[in-house]
Amino acid sequence: MAAIAENSAPLAARDRDVRNRALVRGWLYLVLVALVALVMVGGATRMTGSGLSITEWQPIHGVIPPLNAAEWQEEFTKYQQIPQFQQLNKDMTLGEFKGIFWWEWSHRLLARGIGFLVAIPLVFFWLTGRLERRMKPRLVGLLALGGLQGAIGWWMVASGLTERVSVSQYRLATHLTMACVIIVAVTYMARAVATYSQEAASRGIQRFSGVLVAMVLVQIYLGGLVAGLHAGLTYNTWPLMDGAIIPGDLFVIEPAWRNLFENPKTVQFIHRMFAYTVFLVALWHALAMTRALPGSTHARRAWVLFGLVTVQAAIGVGTLLMQAPIDVALTHQFVAMLVLIFATAHWRGTKGAYPLPHAVEIRS
Repeated sequence: MAAIAENSAPLAARDRDVRNRALVRGWLYLVLVALVALVMVGGATRMTGSGLSITEWQPIHGVIPPLNAAEWQEEFTKYQQIPQFQQLNKDMTLGEFKGIFWWEWSHRLLARGIGFLVAIPLVFFWLTGRLERRMKPRLVGLLALGGLQGAIGWWMVASGLTERVSVSQYRLATHLTMACVIIVAVTYMARAVATYSQEAASRGIQRFSGVLVAMVLVQIYLGGLVAGLHAGLTYNTWPLMDGAIIPGDLFVIEPAWRNLFENPKTVQFIHRMFAYTVFLVALWHALAMTRALPGSTHARRAWVLFGLVTVQAAIGVGTLLMQAPIDVALTHQFVAMLVLIFATAHWRGTKGAYPLPHAVEIRS
């Protein structure tokens, strides 16, 4: 009886830790869903040419959209001063302007909303003692990354307000990749406080799973360059590109390194080649996991990841062949987010969960 009483307090503390983790994990999953929605709205904003419709960055006042005819005309007049209107959209009507304005406004509003979705529960969980010590600096860092991402977003928009008719592909790819880094961070933290039935894998497997996450991030960055250069609208054949496996004129810009970022043909070619690399590495990883840990949860996750990569590759080919219609292109972007999230979850799964703060040793 004394032993039972002695063990009851640690058991109660452990149960409380498990409940707190479930709450924090649910909150982080909600943030993750909102982040994916933000990326998708951002993709639609880009594809509809809406990103430069709001020419000012007003973090607080910008929440309120135009409310009357005079305010709409004021916003339209500001847009008429930038090169995109003067060179591409000079026949645009006020009604058409409203269509692109709402995409950009919605994107910014959703971003602000996610800031509150992170900050308010963070304060609540912190003050009520529901956050484990190791999670606190990580979550504060997440909030800081969100603020940095907002600044990067304006830095990107600013690149298209004076001399260009669209935003810089460098800044667009940076903005997209930072969004994906935040998604990786949220997924990693959510899965760090999950419950796993399988023991952690070897350090080698953990490291290689992390490499896969990094490769997916690189591929998404390359996709951002393709989008920024509208490179998917050209060379719409597969598996050959411009009639060859390795097309010519890949390094026509001087100095040569600029072709990697500014030549649409070169950027699309690299995006294709790296996609093949990710596909083969994901396959090799799944086969290696099956040999090393047959029948394990880790091996099954590796095959699911390979399946997602395969689906994404097929959608990518379809997007190219159909010259990137908005619905197919956005599907390609959405599945890229799924691949990234699952790759991160798989990586964290190979490590196992964080130890519970109150470990319990039952003594008889």
